[in-house]
Amino acid sequence: MDELRDDEILAQCLEHSFWTWSAQGKVAPIPVTRAKGVYFWDADGKRYLDFNSMTMCVNIGHGDERVINAIAEQARQLPYAGPPMATRPRAVLGKLLAEITPGNLNKFLFTLGGADANENAIKLARAYTGRHKILARYRSYHGATAGAMAATGDPRRVAWEPNLMGGVVHFLDPYRYRSTLHRTTPEISEADFAQDYLNHLEEIIQYEGPQSIAAVLLESVTGTNGVIVPPEGYLQGVREVCDRYGILLIADEVMSGFGRTGKWFAVEHWNAVPDLMTMAKGLTSAYAPLGAVAMRPEIAEFFNERTFQSGLTYNAHPISLAAAIANIQVMREDRLVEWAAAMGPVLRRHLSDLGEQHPSVGDVRSIGLFGVIELVRDRKTKEPMAPFNGSSPEMTNLRKYLLDHGVYASTHWHTVLIIPPLIINEEQLAEGFAILDKALEITDAAVKN
Repeated sequence: MDELRDDEILAQCLEHSFWTWSAQGKVAPIPVTRAKGVYFWDADGKRYLDFNSMTMCVNIGHGDERVINAIAEQARQLPYAGPPMATRPRAVLGKLLAEITPGNLNKFLFTLGGADANENAIKLARAYTGRHKILARYRSYHGATAGAMAATGDPRRVAWEPNLMGGVVHFLDPYRYRSTLHRTTPEISEADFAQDYLNHLEEIIQYEGPQSIAAVLLESVTGTNGVIVPPEGYLQGVREVCDRYGILLIADEVMSGFGRTGKWFAVEHWNAVPDLMTMAKGLTSAYAPLGAVAMRPEIAEFFNERTFQSGLTYNAHPISLAAAIANIQVMREDRLVEWAAAMGPVLRRHLSDLGEQHPSVGDVRSIGLFGVIELVRDRKTKEPMAPFNGSSPEMTNLRKYLLDHGVYASTHWHTVLIIPPLIINEEQLAEGFAILDKALEITDAAVKN
């Protein structure tokens, strides 16, 4: 591998790699050679401020030697053990997770990532309840495997229909800025807003038949589709509705977990303990692939005399578990959950300042270090800067400006996601927002007077 020069990486990757979420003839990957802290560098030595934690997952930052050493030590001691085996990292991680997960979620099924965590949560819910239907939201993203993609509400699902898992029914997110239910009553109180969307969910449940619904699956905070923070009372209300009808609540914390929102898990902001909770990404900060399903004891006990008919070759892979253990220890030692909570108001202030200074900013939202800028052509009509499930020259040029000036951020349709590593400080946030401030002049020029 050392024989490959840095300037050969891109060409060789383009020759032999098949790229996801891309038309193969249009990919333009960054040839990354190293990363440290909140930065990474390309083959030309150019430095980028990572405002997206790569894929919303490097929560502790890049290149932390404590996790790297833990991986190396585990590889030397026991690089692999089969799923039926009990191992030291499996024992240690289970105890650690039981300490930080909310309520009585104390049993864990380990997977390879978020998509198969969500698929296994669905399997568990269906088996436990004896029901088939899964309710999920239209702005959700739950993964790209067949079952997780079926649960996904956004347009990424449409390309693969009808060859996906059946039994999924979608409902609306409580999306205040573009609320379908409140176009003529935008000033409604937060309590009434939350209740209207709970009423909507309950109406869907009635139409579908409560006795047929195994679970409601939702992202605690909607991620790539807008960082939609639920209003006060909403998640508590979903919990109550599920309890009333004997429906399980599955919280997808793949993106919002492990300190991202200023709590270990986003559901803690609303004291709503789910029956099943999925996690990945920040679980290892992407130093190794790992996902998990946390479950209440009674769900695990249901399978004491029943076989759970599912499995994965790399279930509870020791190297990934070792990475997760070290990652959680780093988060505790460095108090990164508390740091993300303290930095939340700093991020919110930066976002608010952009909203005041740039007419193309229609709305900003954030919780902890989980933020979004929603760009529009007209604040009155809320016409988005790019169409639903599409892009625009302005959004393309904005992202290019950011990359040209050393900021790596994710743009999704008409939004810019701000999801930096949790170790970011005020100076580094200001560095990124200074460049964002200039980049938004591109979208400001498209605003209708």
